[in-house]
Amino acid sequence: MTILRIAQAQMPVCTERKQLIRILESLAEQAVRNHADLLSLPEMFCCPYDVCCFPAHAEEEGGPVWQICSRIARSFHIFLSAGTMPERDSDGRIYNTAYVFDGSGSQIAKHRKMHLFDISVEGGQHFRESAVLTPGNEVTTFDAGPCTMGLAVCYDIRFPELFRLMALQGARVILVPASFNLTTGPMHWELLFRSQAVSNQVFLVGTAPARDETASYTSWGHSIVTDPWGNVVSQMDAGAGLRVTGIDLAECKRVREQIPVLRHRREDVYTLSLSVSPHGHTG
Repeated sequence: MTILRIAQAQMPVCTERKQLIRILESLAEQAVRNHADLLSLPEMFCCPYDVCCFPAHAEEEGGPVWQICSRIARSFHIFLSAGTMPERDSDGRIYNTAYVFDGSGSQIAKHRKMHLFDISVEGGQHFRESAVLTPGNEVTTFDAGPCTMGLAVCYDIRFPELFRLMALQGARVILVPASFNLTTGPMHWELLFRSQAVSNQVFLVGTAPARDETASYTSWGHSIVTDPWGNVVSQMDAGAGLRVTGIDLAECKRVREQIPVLRHRREDVYTLSLSVSPHGHTG
């Protein structure tokens, strides 16, 4: 049995650097004290989820917040899925970018949100990420200890092709920093995590910011872990907190042997393939 212990930090968004360091150090200390192997942060943990804020908080890869996260991972010898942050590239384009660091502080994965959150729900949420952000174009898998993982961001979860490709690349756990809102959260949060988990026979880990009713965008919270059977293993409420969940990685193999969905695909009838080279996989 190979148990992976994942600490999910459902934290408030924090933009002040010294305070952010204190918060992350406290969370990492709690995670290590509870024998976690990986600490997962939410989408836009260091920037308000507002298109007006993304340019002001955007940093190039290796910038101050990136360095804080690398240092936290190294200091506490823990894998760190550093949620997402606004990333500015050398041409000035801005991305919603997820980074993962290993216990030495080295970056081992990077995923730029592929599907931008442009929605207009009648009587509900309106948002247009594409007004500021550029979409990424790569499928991201990477090795973390004994496990190949996938990495996606929030709205990406609505696109089953992406999650199937990560599963076909060997992912048994897929990390999804995400910030659903009070419209989409009650409707689809649990449904999407359960459906992608059962369809691809993987564990999904969705980590959200804590709810702040005063923010321009209000997070649903409810950080979640779902298993290859489609069960909810863990789900938080809306408030700030840290929860550690142990998952048995061997469960993926057991489920895939009993209901061999991936093996039963009809590639003589249909195929799913990458248009670009996979990004971020090591090992």
